[in-house]
Amino acid sequence: MPAGSMSRSFVGAGEKMNQSHPDPRLPWTAGTFPLMLAPMQGLTNRALRTLFIQRVRPDVVFTEYVRAQTGARKVISDSDRLEAASQSDGVPLVVQLIGTDPETLVAAADTVQELGCEHLNINLGCPYGRMTGNTAGGALLAEPRRLAVMLDGLRRAIRGGFSVKVRAGVDEPAQLFSLLPLFEECGVDFLIVHPRTVSQRYSGLADHRVTAEVVNRTRLPVIANGDVFTVADGRRVMEQTGAAGLMLGRGAIADPFLFERLRGRYPAVSSPEERLAELRRYLEELVERYQQMFCGEQQVLGKMKEVLAHIGDPALAKSVRRLQKCRKLDLFRELVAEFS
Repeated sequence: MPAGSMSRSFVGAGEKMNQSHPDPRLPWTAGTFPLMLAPMQGLTNRALRTLFIQRVRPDVVFTEYVRAQTGARKVISDSDRLEAASQSDGVPLVVQLIGTDPETLVAAADTVQELGCEHLNINLGCPYGRMTGNTAGGALLAEPRRLAVMLDGLRRAIRGGFSVKVRAGVDEPAQLFSLLPLFEECGVDFLIVHPRTVSQRYSGLADHRVTAEVVNRTRLPVIANGDVFTVADGRRVMEQTGAAGLMLGRGAIADPFLFERLRGRYPAVSSPEERLAELRRYLEELVERYQQMFCGEQQVLGKMKEVLAHIGDPALAKSVRRLQKCRKLDLFRELVAEFS
């Protein structure tokens, strides 16, 4: 598909549209259709976010989840403070919090706001859902009273934007619908919906009929998340749901150019040779950034293999398998440099 042929509905927040206007509670410009980089634990650290910002400039980026640590000497670890305070070259950064105790979460929100954070998100989607034996993440969806106390306290503490990233339910997708009035009453500014249940984890397919029903049942802007790997996927989800924007996770990790493909500024599909060249540039730059951020070649290799685990393109499978077997960073770099 030639550049520029994609629907203008995919124009991002960085490009002005006729009826756009600023809203300080939203990390994108109202009247635009933002494409967001999802928070992914172990992946969307500041090195990877910076690469994406410089290469494809998502309209909004998120940190990995920042743990609010009850009983710890520091409510947020030093490494999480670095992530929350990182610069994003004018792209709005949303800090995602996860925790079990409302007071600790409020203290964490205060801390990251002191570091300059303007937008906070609470993780209600993590399918693993426990911290130190207590309920957190997606498991909180089963405790609406506790959730209401938590969200109300956070809304009072958060001066800027406040959002929720949420699963469809714990075991039953319709569970989310009953929580929508709670989100509205607690002053949440927008929702990010991943329409799998907590118990599904990442199995099966994201059911965007759930996302469409959420859009119909709430006045809040809804961002659709889940199983967007291609331009066709993005178009289908946008048309099916009527969502206010898209969040790209595993699809973007596999192919950073997905942002530009969706915007129509890059071919919707690259040839196998082009994909291999794209992968080479992506991995070379990421290795360089990871060497500056992490200690030791094994840690760098481990992080690179986490990225490779999300690359499922059959045309790249042989090359990816060779890289996944590497035990030395020098060999990894040599193999990457051989990609045409």
